Amino acid sequence: MAERRVRVETKVGLHARPAALFVQAATRTSLDVTVAKPGKDPVNAKSILSVLALDAQQGEEIVIRAEGDGADAVLEELAGLVTEPSA
Repeated sequence: MAERRVRVETKVGLHARPAALFVQAATRTSLDVTVAKPGKDPVNAKSILSVLALDAQQGEEIVIRAEGDGADAVLEELAGLVTEPSA
């Protein structure tokens, strides 16, 4: 199991467009991918409703996990989507 702890830097957290991009990137893999706030139950990173329900805000830390071959590359891409500051 690979894991990344990242601080959300997009202005709207995982809402709307950032959430859609995050889910789209997670769905491109056959790996089981989850996302959670620290200490909370993980949710399916491939479900837009799950990711929106996570309600991550700018400045909050989230934990992204994936298991299987290529997990590190998947997590790097997903972390990049939420750590890019919004213009």
